[in-house]
Amino acid sequence: MKAFTKRISAALLLVLVLSLIVPAQAQGVTVRYANWNLGTEEENNIQRQLVAAYVEMHPEVTIEFVDMSGDGSWTEKLTNLAARGELPDVFMSDNTPYYVQSDWAADLSAMVADDADWQNVPQVLKDAVSYSGSVLGVPSAQFVMGYFVNQDLFEAANLDAPAYGASLDDFYAAVTAVTDVQQGVLGLNEMEPILGWYPSTQDASLQWFSFDGAHMNYNADGFKAAVDSALEMLPHTWQGLSEEQKTAFASVGPWELFLNQEVGATWDGGWAVPGYAQNATFNWDFLGIPGGNQAMVADILVVSATAADPTAAFDFAKWMSFSAEGYAKEAEIAAAAAAVPTRMPVSVSAESIDLYLSLVGEKAGLRQALENLDSSLVESLAKIVPGYINARWEGKPGIDIGENLDVNMWFMFANLSSGAYKYSDYSAQLEEFANNLLDEARAALSS
Repeated sequence: MKAFTKRISAALLLVLVLSLIVPAQAQGVTVRYANWNLGTEEENNIQRQLVAAYVEMHPEVTIEFVDMSGDGSWTEKLTNLAARGELPDVFMSDNTPYYVQSDWAADLSAMVADDADWQNVPQVLKDAVSYSGSVLGVPSAQFVMGYFVNQDLFEAANLDAPAYGASLDDFYAAVTAVTDVQQGVLGLNEMEPILGWYPSTQDASLQWFSFDGAHMNYNADGFKAAVDSALEMLPHTWQGLSEEQKTAFASVGPWELFLNQEVGATWDGGWAVPGYAQNATFNWDFLGIPGGNQAMVADILVVSATAADPTAAFDFAKWMSFSAEGYAKEAEIAAAAAAVPTRMPVSVSAESIDLYLSLVGEKAGLRQALENLDSSLVESLAKIVPGYINARWEGKPGIDIGENLDVNMWFMFANLSSGAYKYSDYSAQLEEFANNLLDEARAALSS
């Protein structure tokens, strides 16, 4: 009996020792996850399959999808969850500065410091998730943004199709020459994107929509030139068509023009590439921004500062974002469905670019853009710059335009071609108003 008791005691001691040395994660952990790209369970899209692949590799981890349905914005829903102490462990961000100011975002600096995949994340993306030197999120997706060109349409018009690196003058000459409204062909799909990229071609200090890293430059010569340029190009865009002219087109809106072969160059983002690769019946490529650049849209995942197991939450967030292994799995899932990954690689290397283009088809412009990401104009400023949402869209600078009283910033940029006002009459007021908002928001974040 004594020997038996000793064996039982030894066994219990072994269990105790193992419980101390086996990581807590191996004993089972639940990571609560909120994202808007998961579709439905019935659809079982690529992102859901990527989650399932992670769980298969880590059976000790349970990923719980947080229900984000219901009324209210994404941030409002997160705020309600935080108030109940139910903030997801990992969640998609649409306003990172607010999350940082609310102390929701875990500092991931130590976790990414020596990570090999993190070393291949372009600096422009690292900067997008860094605040006061701390990494407070991870880029979960990046999409180049710019002009996609229908090469066949230019060839049919006996014109050379503009390509990545084309000068501003050559680009404008090509898209104006290809325009033939009576034959149902436009040079550009819309005029508004010009306001975003054009200032950078006039002044290297101006990034997307005149942002210089701290302020908006709505009164700068480069931005006022963008307004003039957009208005000059209006006749070559959908917004410049009369209702009678639109009858020459099969498309009912600018979003249909490209696949209907009714536009030479369309402004779009990398999320459109899977559709172009599968549905375009013509030769196409990515031109980006004249001069050899591109805008960039970034999606951001935040790991909650209240996550029960920060290490497990980060490991899952990495898999869904900048993991080279995770992206390879996503490509494998997409290939099995004869599709293209819904996002471009975040940890960018020669191997990940080759992998992506092996499914898209070799596109010289796309390759050049992916090899040149650090010069990108970050379009996703609303997600990363404190105060930008009000400085660009929602703020009201105290302006009446005709019967439109107390209009917001969006109105002032969306109605430039209406003839109801002259932009230069208001540019100084808009700039001062916007920059006061940015200064106040930045001060609040650092306080």
